[in-house]
Amino acid sequence: MSAPVAIDAAWRAAHPLPGIGAGVDKDSRGQVLVLGGSAFVPGAVRLTAEAALRAGAGKVQVAAPAPHATALGTAMPEMAIVALPVDADGEVALAAADALAPHLDGCQAMVLGCGMAQRAQTPALLARLLVDAKAAVIDAGMLGAVADARDAVAALGGRAILTPHPGELAKLTGAAREAIEGDPVAAARDAAARFGAVVVLKQDRTIVADPSGTLLAFVSDSPGLGTAGSGDVLAGVIGGVLARGVAPLEAAAWGVWLHGQAGATLATTVGPLGFLARELLPVVPRLLAAQATA
Repeated sequence: MSAPVAIDAAWRAAHPLPGIGAGVDKDSRGQVLVLGGSAFVPGAVRLTAEAALRAGAGKVQVAAPAPHATALGTAMPEMAIVALPVDADGEVALAAADALAPHLDGCQAMVLGCGMAQRAQTPALLARLLVDAKAAVIDAGMLGAVADARDAVAALGGRAILTPHPGELAKLTGAAREAIEGDPVAAARDAAARFGAVVVLKQDRTIVADPSGTLLAFVSDSPGLGTAGSGDVLAGVIGGVLARGVAPLEAAAWGVWLHGQAGATLATTVGPLGFLARELLPVVPRLLAAQATA
């Protein structure tokens, strides 16, 4: 097995992001649909939605449980809101797929699961949403549903991106967490082949793998990224880059680098520990601007 290629300056120069110039408007930069939130973590989708916009997506729709939808829309007026039906516990119901149907045509990317609680209906909801997806980032509460919605994930033909940490990948595959942590390269490669998706295995050395066996790696020296909401930001950044027309493997890699580099920046300007996930957000556009002029 070949070693992963580093997501370094040489890799980024060889895989540039779409240019920014005259005639590039919000429609040409793509629309992201973010679905997530729960009674316990209602605000996670705000982090994800803003991250997608900060990464350059033109428009973002947020689909969230109806009890929290208005508050989210007021908190972030840049995003459109779809209020989703909920079950008896206030979590996203299967009928959410019907409520979303009129809003999916113009979406270049979905980000599914941030802040969600996994429920019995989650695999069926994920499978129904993926039927209409052009590309999707599957995170958090939706990740546990991937095994039961495997055919729908594979039907995207490599345009699904899974973003597990080792514990989530262990639950998803049945492998021991210790085995995944002991050989993360093999774990990410095998999961990508098994599910027909790009896999972002999140840890200090994040591995990005696609179904063809391509492997990339990024090493973060920013322990402050291990904070609540950080993964929601990462999912949104990947979704924003994906919506701009970047191929899934490259979008995942760019998202990992932007997220990691934002953490490294805050480690210097704020401190190595104690910065908040939402503080990553305004750093991302500066990193994009620096890459555009590099």
